[in-house]
Amino acid sequence: MLYHWLYSFSSEYSFFNIFRYITFRSLVGFLMAVLAGVIIGWPIIKKIKMLQFGQIIRNDGPESHLKKAGTPTMGGMIIFLAFFISLLISGNFTSLPVLATLFVFISYFILGFCDDYLKVGRKNTKGISAKGKLAWQFLTAGVVTYFLLKYNVIDSQLYVPFLKEPLCDLGWWGYVAFASLVIVGSSNAVNLTDGLDGLATGPIITSAICLAILTYISGHKDIANYLFIPYIEGVGELAVFAFALVGAAIGFLWYNSYPAQVFMGDTGSLSIGGALGAMAVLAKSEFLFVIIGGVFVVEALSVIIQVISYKLRKKRVFKMAPIHHHFELMGWPEPKVIVRFWIVSALLAVMAIATLKIR
Repeated sequence: MLYHWLYSFSSEYSFFNIFRYITFRSLVGFLMAVLAGVIIGWPIIKKIKMLQFGQIIRNDGPESHLKKAGTPTMGGMIIFLAFFISLLISGNFTSLPVLATLFVFISYFILGFCDDYLKVGRKNTKGISAKGKLAWQFLTAGVVTYFLLKYNVIDSQLYVPFLKEPLCDLGWWGYVAFASLVIVGSSNAVNLTDGLDGLATGPIITSAICLAILTYISGHKDIANYLFIPYIEGVGELAVFAFALVGAAIGFLWYNSYPAQVFMGDTGSLSIGGALGAMAVLAKSEFLFVIIGGVFVVEALSVIIQVISYKLRKKRVFKMAPIHHHFELMGWPEPKVIVRFWIVSALLAVMAIATLKIR
């Protein structure tokens, strides 16, 4: 909102014209979010400790994780607040894509906060039921997608990498269902990845940077036409949103890196995953997001494969799911698992950007 106030002076003082540039505001948003995350992180961690909101560790998990019991959780509040401070300074709140993504982010933050609070505050190990979570997630995603279509922010056409033209038109309700699945799937995949110190934060950063580039390109008519990417008016403002999220995640990583002083919890993972999915939908890059968020996809698939295999064959494919636990039980030290997953995530992000020229 500070952006709206400062830019209003541009007619009198040409210097303030700088605030009209998405690139400048993205940089400001990133820097402010990093600083805010580092500054507010420690007081929030102290408050969580005082309230005794410590992580509950599964008994059936790796034995090395038992020592993490009691580590403060609900650290997603650090990311949320740092991000919000940054967006209030640099964000454009007249942009429908920004408002839509922000709605998903806030809704899933509330869901994650309630789930974490029930688990660690009320000592209810189950938290909100799986059905209850999915109902909340799909309702939020469905409503947002419906209004994006209604106000012609996006259309119902389906785009895939390597093709210049859309693959097909899903129609309103078909696209609402598809986009909702992308957003909900992204939210839960990030949640499953959040199992080691900083493991999810690295891919969140690389994915958000990649989506910032995609949304900026999609919102720039000349570049979008040159690269045969669907032009979506106003979606470029999501680059500011994405870089604020990157900055907040880096600020959080200051405390979340191994050995973690705080865990993200559902408060952070569900909301961030939902926001990433919403940005992918708004950039019409739903299938490209499978590459961008490849680490999240593999983590989710490992759980699905493990469950199906055990139900049908009474045998496990992996030593433990999600797959990061499999590598731990193979003897990989936790920091090695984390850094190698970060490297894979960065490579996938570069590959995804490279596909833009193959059309």
